[in-house]
Amino acid sequence: MPPSSSASRPSLLGIFGHPDDESLLAGGVLAQHAAAGAPTAVLTATWAADSHRAGELADALDILGAGRPRMLGFADARIPHSAPGRPRLCDAPLEKVAGMIVEHIRAVRPQVVITHDAYGQLTGHPDHLRTHQATLLAFHAAGLEHLYPQAGEPWQPAALYAATHPHSGMGELGPLLTRAGKKVLSVPDGHITVTVDVSDCTDRKLAAILAHRSEAARERPLPGILARRPAAERDSLIATEYFTLLGRRPAPGGAVLEQSR
Repeated sequence: MPPSSSASRPSLLGIFGHPDDESLLAGGVLAQHAAAGAPTAVLTATWAADSHRAGELADALDILGAGRPRMLGFADARIPHSAPGRPRLCDAPLEKVAGMIVEHIRAVRPQVVITHDAYGQLTGHPDHLRTHQATLLAFHAAGLEHLYPQAGEPWQPAALYAATHPHSGMGELGPLLTRAGKKVLSVPDGHITVTVDVSDCTDRKLAAILAHRSEAARERPLPGILARRPAAERDSLIATEYFTLLGRRPAPGGAVLEQSR
């Protein structure tokens, strides 16, 4: 996606399951849009706002130019102490989670929303899957005044995209994840709507990934895997981002993500 003015870059809201998902899955697109002057923001479904992961998220968003953390504050499915006293995201009623997301969509008023794919990303994490499901509902509800009327004035984003990975785009990432004991749930190439070259900002994307210090210090999470790879290989692994268009609605500007030429 070549540099351009903010007029040609739609505003973005990324909605993801955990701190670090935003940097790994859409850090390049977020950085490119922010650099062009387009408003960008990120909503994270899990971890408490006073947790160490929230502090790391704030640092990553600062690097990407994506504003302050916005957090729903549910507990991670596999780490109950991530939000003491709160239910796990995967246990919360879907309608409730969707309503909370609607409130943020109406507050941020993005032209484009980005979330996880239907597999729950490569590893099929239940928090990714739940975030995908709730965001689908919220995208369609946000512009309708009689749905979640307590969540603010209606706002309809123009497009909803899933960040994803095609079979042909896995490269060395698949074997790296497999060796770490993780699933690799890529999608058929025909499911990809937009392929974005983010090689112009891999330095910012990598810095944002590594800002999630607690994950980068561990061996199995993807930030830790990337932190231990040679620089050239690491840059290659994060230089392209893939998206599937999930929905479009009548909205100001009719905004879409740009396909790299």
